[in-house]
Amino acid sequence: MNSEFYTYFQLGLQHIADLNAYDHILFIVALCAIYRPEDWKKVLILVTAFTIGHSLTLAMAALDLIRFRQELIEFLIPVTILFTAALNLLPGAEKSRQHMPLWKYLLPLVFGFIHGMGFSNYFKSLLGKEESVVKPLFAFNLGIEAGQIGIVVALMILSFLVMGLARIKQPVWTRLVSGIAAVMALFLMWETKFW
Repeated sequence: MNSEFYTYFQLGLQHIADLNAYDHILFIVALCAIYRPEDWKKVLILVTAFTIGHSLTLAMAALDLIRFRQELIEFLIPVTILFTAALNLLPGAEKSRQHMPLWKYLLPLVFGFIHGMGFSNYFKSLLGKEESVVKPLFAFNLGIEAGQIGIVVALMILSFLVMGLARIKQPVWTRLVSGIAAVMALFLMWETKFW
């Protein structure tokens, strides 16, 4: 593995695991809160859809194809977290976990666009005078995907322990995790309000 690829891979991994910028982790937690460990394939598809949206935005921003107000994006990121957590709290959310409608896969893709915009200026500055964005973008997003899978695995293990050993039922666990994510999202929205 060459050093440039590894550097961008590490940057992607650090981006997702940065506890100072925990909004990304919080989104993944809210996205996964309703799922059980045996739903890991569905979760993997959802997380990958999010990464694809994130990747497309970073590519478009790196090529100067899109521009946006950064303060608006910083506010919209916690809105995506709140929306995702709120969906988990709706009546019938458990049924949508079992029978995944198409919109459940499209939503993380769209939210990935928003989260990607939040990081695109930094990514552009990292690229500097790179001749091609393909290799750095691929390595960076591979690092993001690896980090997200790590978060999902940790959350699924925690879910298994809580529901299996502590005998907490899935709906209670979902409400607890989603409720915490929603409260934290409201706090982030207050911190990033742009008006």
